[in-house]
Amino acid sequence: MPYWWPSVDTTDTSGYCLSWRLAVESNNIRAWRTVPTQCSRHVEAYMTAGQYQRDLNLIVDNIFTYIDSIHLPYDGFDAWIFDVDDTCISNLFYYKGKRYGCEPFDPLAFKAWALNGACPAIPDVLRLFNKLIQTGFKVFLVTGRNEDTLGQATVQNLDDQGFFGYERLFLRNDSYKGQSAITYKSDIRRQLVGEGYRIWGNVGDQWSDLQGDYVGNRTFKLPNPMYFVP
Repeated sequence: MPYWWPSVDTTDTSGYCLSWRLAVESNNIRAWRTVPTQCSRHVEAYMTAGQYQRDLNLIVDNIFTYIDSIHLPYDGFDAWIFDVDDTCISNLFYYKGKRYGCEPFDPLAFKAWALNGACPAIPDVLRLFNKLIQTGFKVFLVTGRNEDTLGQATVQNLDDQGFFGYERLFLRNDSYKGQSAITYKSDIRRQLVGEGYRIWGNVGDQWSDLQGDYVGNRTFKLPNPMYFVP
């Protein structure tokens, strides 16, 4: 008996954009430079009309369940890692001006935005962050932001948004110049493991936050269809 396969309406832009976003989040499409022009409104609706928030809520609730299953030895070496941009704090307002990722990344424009220190906390992640601190984890923040140009603004922005009590914030310095995010973040995690830390969890909005070496016991990918960091 022949297999039946439904026909596909190739003119259905909404359907295409749903498929494109799924492929991005599952890391089947890689090294993409911009959101497809026809998907600008789809990404805008996803990010602003509630589905992004629902997805975040589901992921964070599952992380809470995982945390509650861990029996900590409370020796001070139980670690958790967070990315910063679009993990702890949001650049949604910046990307609104870039048509939600349809325009190429502009490093100078992003630097000017980040220097304002106006990135709001992502509430579900702040809730998770506080849960981890209260539970006894040592939380480390690892970002690709440049230490010399954005270090002070980043620290202040995090402080203003309620991210208190983390163990250390790692920013890129000249020794990591030109390295991919995977290489840079793997090296930071290697250092922490070398210091004796056990990485129980690792949260980021990019696959490059969660790939490479010493990724931890569990990794959790937050949605971000606006840009790709290799």
